[in-house]
Amino acid sequence: MSKSKQASTPNWVNKTIKFLWLAFAAGVVGFIVFIWMVSVNFLGLFGPLPDFKALENPDTEVASQLFSSDGVLLGTYYRQNRSPVTYDELSPNLVKALIATEDERFEEHSGIDLKAMIRVFVKSIILRQDAGGGSTLSQQTAKNLFNTRTDANQGLLSSVPGLRMLIIKTKEWIVATQLERAYTKKEILTLYLNTSEFGSNAYGIKTAAETFFNKKPSELNIQESAVLVGLFKAPTYYSPVFNPENSLRRRNTVLGQMVKNDVLSESEYDSLAALPIELDYNVANHNKGLATYFREVLKADLIRWTKENLKSDGSSYDLFGDGLKIYTTIDSRMQRYAEEAVAEHMEALQQKFYDEMRGREPWVDSENRVIPNFIENAVKRTEAYRLLKIRYKNDEDSINIKLNEKKPMKVFSWEGEVDTLMSTMDSLRYYKKFLQTGFMSMDPHTGHIKAWVGGIDHKYFKFDHVKQGKRQPGSTFKPFVYAAAIENGYSPCYSVVDQPVEVYIPGQPAWSPANANGEFTYEKMTIRQAMAQSVNSVTAYMMKKLSPKIVVETAKRLGVTSDLEEVPALALGVNDVSVFEMIGAFGTFVNKGEYTTPFYIDRIEDKNGNVIQQFTPKKRPAMSEEHAYLMTYMLRGGFDEAGGTSQGVPYSLREGNELGGKTGTTQNASDGWYIGISKDLVSGVWVGGDDRAIHFRSWISGQGGRTARPIWVKYMEKVYADESLGYTKGPFPRPERPLSIEIDCNAYEQESQRFVDFDYDAKKNDF
Repeated sequence: MSKSKQASTPNWVNKTIKFLWLAFAAGVVGFIVFIWMVSVNFLGLFGPLPDFKALENPDTEVASQLFSSDGVLLGTYYRQNRSPVTYDELSPNLVKALIATEDERFEEHSGIDLKAMIRVFVKSIILRQDAGGGSTLSQQTAKNLFNTRTDANQGLLSSVPGLRMLIIKTKEWIVATQLERAYTKKEILTLYLNTSEFGSNAYGIKTAAETFFNKKPSELNIQESAVLVGLFKAPTYYSPVFNPENSLRRRNTVLGQMVKNDVLSESEYDSLAALPIELDYNVANHNKGLATYFREVLKADLIRWTKENLKSDGSSYDLFGDGLKIYTTIDSRMQRYAEEAVAEHMEALQQKFYDEMRGREPWVDSENRVIPNFIENAVKRTEAYRLLKIRYKNDEDSINIKLNEKKPMKVFSWEGEVDTLMSTMDSLRYYKKFLQTGFMSMDPHTGHIKAWVGGIDHKYFKFDHVKQGKRQPGSTFKPFVYAAAIENGYSPCYSVVDQPVEVYIPGQPAWSPANANGEFTYEKMTIRQAMAQSVNSVTAYMMKKLSPKIVVETAKRLGVTSDLEEVPALALGVNDVSVFEMIGAFGTFVNKGEYTTPFYIDRIEDKNGNVIQQFTPKKRPAMSEEHAYLMTYMLRGGFDEAGGTSQGVPYSLREGNELGGKTGTTQNASDGWYIGISKDLVSGVWVGGDDRAIHFRSWISGQGGRTARPIWVKYMEKVYADESLGYTKGPFPRPERPLSIEIDCNAYEQESQRFVDFDYDAKKNDF
């Protein structure tokens, strides 16, 4: 500017311009200083920022995943249901919709979009208009990854009005630029999608795609992608489930943004905008999907494992946030067949149970008389009653009023959930009438559990009847008596007379069990025939010959882990055991005498696929190979011998096949059992009421051959029908060495039984 012009400019103008320049310079310097102070959290005034290590390895909660042996996702453990994906697993439609809507200059900026910031400033501050969002995807990713807006990340100045949001935004700018230096654009976009919330308990794009459309992220079409991108603005307000009109409007806005950014034509927009939103909505939870009971039992084991095992840095693993990958031995196909078999049979069996009750209550005593006050006493063992006692300070009148107060609820039925009005007492009375079951199938050679069904419906009946529950096994315990006999030199052809047996224990009444039908034939039969027909008198005689102590030792060695009393009645299964341990013990017979602890975790990996721990089954010798084979031969008697309790198994299963099995039914038919073996599988079933007082009034209706065996039959039919599983029919493998005991009863030396006294002194005390 010339001197003449400077002279003509008023002095106050020059001073004003100089002041503005100084103010601008001071503002810039001040802002730079402010940014520096925020970045170092000067004097703790601003709150912490993530360090470089955290930027390189952001710590986001990732659900741990549970896989079957054939690679199917069985379920997840999480606080936030999130499973990450890679960029290559994203649909191009999704990427285009996201950039067009949330950050149209994403590929051009380095974390901060100055144009967007100016637009927001002018519209919101000067024009007082809705300016929309100015945050870039990088800034939003910073917010998702490092929780920049939580109280834990705020400093002393965050409580000053107006400063809190400025500090938060500054932090997000800083972290966004750092993210841009540490990651590629594709990686940032993927991080954003993996860490965002979509509502309906869906965190991350993979879970969102599965929840709303039952698809993988790579399979999302344009309109589905637009629906999910629209949720970023407000997951609840724009939820296609809870606010479908808002969601439709927002979806079309996203489609409009795609037109604006030239990734969608006007004609394509017109076609897509006219379409309704078609959902395949399914919120993941622990009551849905395959192996629900197994997943819950396994969760307790995994929580214990996380406490006992530490990371390299000394910290504990977090099952609900570390993204562990747990590989199990469960086969998803066999699990599905087991669940189908249980559902098909138990629905029909429940109807038979209702028909037999004919309107009468099922909780009865040994004389089939209804137990008075059964429900009134049962309710006192519930959590609802405990909470009411606290709330009403033991005022029984108030408690009873609340217990009998009707309220809306959903209840289980075999036809599907039912909406109804019931009181706590009503619902307890309703649910107590349901029969329950526990089923497990195992490969006896590896110990791998292939299928596990702990009950009829995990949502309404949480108790697991495979491992947690224990009930009297009845006659399914008899094979352990005969296993002790075989080990002590008795042949399957050894003969005993079916007649009353009395066993005396000092200080106790004589034990003399009746047969199931209440009759004795007084005829000779081999112990194979006796086990096949489940004849109590012969089993009692063998227990008398062997002693309870020997039988207990044998059962323990074979794999029974529950407490067993050394009493004669043990021969008929009076001590509670679990399906889990019984299947493991029967597996010893098929596995040539080697006991393998039932085994269900193969390995655990971290979220990056590194193996943390490889598990191996625990094995030990339990009986000789010959004795184990002889027990499979004994168990085959149920199919081969006249009157065997497995004779009702369809010929289609038995043709060209060697199978073994044993039924079990306890007194009053409170418990029905069936355990079946093939050369490749050992599978077992328990059926009964949750309370022992709940059972069929007819012992015939409640016996294991009718309540439990049909589930095993249905399961085995489905397994054999699926050739992809590789299970084939065939004989049990014989021992390499010739048998030292004759099993051809026609050739059996009768002389070897000279010591059998058919008029033995039943009053003699063998113990």
